[in-house]
Amino acid sequence: MAIDHREFNNILLFHFGQLGDVVLALPAIRAIRERFPNSKLTIISGLSTRGMIELSGLADEQIVVDRVQLRDGGKLRAIAEMLRIARDLRSRKFDLVIDIHSLYETNLLGYFSEAPMRYFAHRDRRSLQWLSNWPEKAPIENRSAHHFDRYAAAVRPLGIDAVERHFTSAPHPDAAEAAAAILSNAGVSDSQLIGLFLGAGHETRRWPVDRFVSVAKSLAADDKNRVLVLLGPEERAMRDGLQEKFGKSAIVIEEVPLPVFFAILTKLHVMVSGDTGPMHMAAVAGAGIVLLSTLGAPDIFTPLTENLVNINDLKFEDIGVDRVIAGVNTLLK
Repeated sequence: MAIDHREFNNILLFHFGQLGDVVLALPAIRAIRERFPNSKLTIISGLSTRGMIELSGLADEQIVVDRVQLRDGGKLRAIAEMLRIARDLRSRKFDLVIDIHSLYETNLLGYFSEAPMRYFAHRDRRSLQWLSNWPEKAPIENRSAHHFDRYAAAVRPLGIDAVERHFTSAPHPDAAEAAAAILSNAGVSDSQLIGLFLGAGHETRRWPVDRFVSVAKSLAADDKNRVLVLLGPEERAMRDGLQEKFGKSAIVIEEVPLPVFFAILTKLHVMVSGDTGPMHMAAVAGAGIVLLSTLGAPDIFTPLTENLVNINDLKFEDIGVDRVIAGVNTLLK
């Protein structure tokens, strides 16, 4: 059965992954956008990734689901919310549903949307392939491949032969203006900016704050450099007393909305970070990345940039300050 992209006027794309997953999927979503240039593309995602999808400029419309509330609100409430979402999707009369992250619940929602055509990526024990009716079967996900390559393989049956690996985005003008004001007030507008992101997906993967302080002091000794300390909403508890720890060697940036946070990232020359969603955002913003990884960590989740120093040949607790500074200087050159 041949599929003509002109058949589809109204496409729904699911991605209920975490922030890093969504960022790594952006090149594939862009390829879908280009494959169906005359179609309206609606993207349905979790609450935490809404801002990144908006920044990408790939969606004509967004539907946002609070997955945490759906997970923790009790079974009856979850069922009621799933039914509400399904009714909403049916009312929008999509003619093609694409699910490239492919979970049981999103496959079910795609099926109950009553879209006449459905294409679901094939994730072993995660997806319901029998609900997909696309004429070409999706390849089984290669779990040893980089996430970008998984998404690139997943969209191939849609008639997408190649996916450009890199993805960059510009901030919204209002957010760029707000970021410029923050940097100007801090007196670092014209400096060589290095960002230190202190958070991590799990506390065990947080590099010690005192080592970040030592990195900041060393980098700040060069008059060309200015160091910014960055945290997300999940790191609010770390803010108390943090500026005093860094002293004059760095500026702890206040908590800002995600579009402004991204605009600040676009001003960085380098960002030092563990494996986090904001690290992936920084790559999209154009910053070089020093990735604090660990011995034997797989390369399946590295950011989509060639300007990368991945420190993954030591145990996490053994990564020294000098090694990180050397990585920063490599990228600055």
